[in-house]
Amino acid sequence: MSVKLKYISKRLLICAAAAELLLLLMTGYIWLVSLERSAGPILAAFFTLAVFLVNLLAFRLVVRPYRETKTIYEQFAMGHVLNDLFDVRYPYTPENEQAIRKFNEMIDRSNLVNVSKKQAEYLALQNQINPHFLYNTLEGIRSEALIAGLDSVAEMTEALATFFRYTISQVENLVPLEDELANIENYYYIQQFRFGDKLALSIEYDCDEDASELDILQYRLPKLTLQPIVENSIYHGIERKIGKGHLTIRIGASDSRLRIRVSDDGLGMAEDKLHQLNEKLKSLFLDAVEGESSRQGGIAMVNVNNRIKLLFGEEYGICVYSHEGAGTDVLINLPLVQE
Repeated sequence: MSVKLKYISKRLLICAAAAELLLLLMTGYIWLVSLERSAGPILAAFFTLAVFLVNLLAFRLVVRPYRETKTIYEQFAMGHVLNDLFDVRYPYTPENEQAIRKFNEMIDRSNLVNVSKKQAEYLALQNQINPHFLYNTLEGIRSEALIAGLDSVAEMTEALATFFRYTISQVENLVPLEDELANIENYYYIQQFRFGDKLALSIEYDCDEDASELDILQYRLPKLTLQPIVENSIYHGIERKIGKGHLTIRIGASDSRLRIRVSDDGLGMAEDKLHQLNEKLKSLFLDAVEGESSRQGGIAMVNVNNRIKLLFGEEYGICVYSHEGAGTDVLINLPLVQE
């Protein structure tokens, strides 16, 4: 049996094409016969109009809904949508609709979010080291450094302890933007011990009459959304750049959305690599939630994107803009959540 004939939809399409061809042949035959009679063209014109109306009705009632449902199934198969599959306006059959509803009930979305959330932790530290032991050890190092007069070592140890405490302790679903930015500033402080004046960070706010800077800071987002992206900008954009690198975080709220743009003036990305990355970010890869490992000590951008889409929907997430040699912009699109 042909692969195409395996699917009922293909068989229906063949039958519909055959029926359409038969109607066209009948129409042509009626016109041919009617032209031989004086009163025939009126009947032929009426029959042609009827065939046209039947085709128009079939297109609106069958073809257009079929295409819409087919498109949603294709988008789901490619990983571009999830929720849309459960809101199909034109199910193929009642049994098909019941099967999709059953599938929706079987998906444990909270478990998917929790799995993705675990990617936001330093797994080796979380699974193998007692956090309290880690904090106590770092505090001991800091105390010894202060006694020895090594203030810079003490400061770096304190910053590292603060960073780990935020990173591996009770990774909640949502935290205030203020906490995320405080963690970024602490992370930047740690990086300055390595990069010195080579790295500069600035945080800017795009405020309007409806939302002040203080209001924006209270909006909530998934914990550890910004740090992996900032880390990626530093290691893949600025570190290999000759001269000073600038990292800018621009934050704005409008149209019921929170928009955060992380920009660097580093090396940028090649066009093909950028296209490949954005194609991944358009999709919701459920297997990547659990499978993709962290890079350079942070979580992969695709997992941050997955968490956002799982929590808020496919219309939110990350998009990357970049030009080779001219830097990279990472746009994070989130809903306005206050509680």
